[in-house]
Amino acid sequence: MNRPSARHVLPGFTERTSAGVRTLDPYTRLLEERIVFLGTQVDDPSANDVTAQLMYLEHLAPDRDISLYVNCPGGSFTAMSAIHDTLRHVTCDVETVCLGQAGAAASVLLAAGTHGKRYVLPGARVVLRQPALPEPVEGRVSDLAVQSDELTRVRTRMEELLARHTGRTARQVRQDIERERILDARQALEYGLADRIIPDHRATRPVPGAR
Repeated sequence: MNRPSARHVLPGFTERTSAGVRTLDPYTRLLEERIVFLGTQVDDPSANDVTAQLMYLEHLAPDRDISLYVNCPGGSFTAMSAIHDTLRHVTCDVETVCLGQAGAAASVLLAAGTHGKRYVLPGARVVLRQPALPEPVEGRVSDLAVQSDELTRVRTRMEELLARHTGRTARQVRQDIERERILDARQALEYGLADRIIPDHRATRPVPGAR
């Protein structure tokens, strides 16, 4: 019998409360602290998970900040767009934090956080890269032309988003993503993708969930 493979296995833990003992997993506990974690490739399932959590937290407390932690190799542009548009749509300020890496699509999410509340950890890296087709395309010439036009549209949209969130011009961004560009924490800061490097958790920083 074939079973669908899981992305990961979550460890469970118990904690004592006034109501008794309850079993939790790390993601549930983080959600209670208004922290959303994107730790997989950006695809439709992960985008649905993140957008659902963002909307849920906005519904609970529309005047409290949300923290989006990112350790992501990149992924689908359309899935990224779903998260990006939700992130910009909710009334809460959304703090973004990159730990590990933010691949091409994820770099847009890092930059799209509320300005002044976009952070990178010292060892993080951010990758800028132009969009590419996920797999070889086959078909008639007319079909290939459609795919070519769509890829051009996606690239233009990515350039516009990065320009908007970094303060650079679309022309600058276009040149920068022509070839893969890998930035360390300091370079991501200088590029305008983040506002501050957090050396450790004790560094002065707004408390999650507060404005």
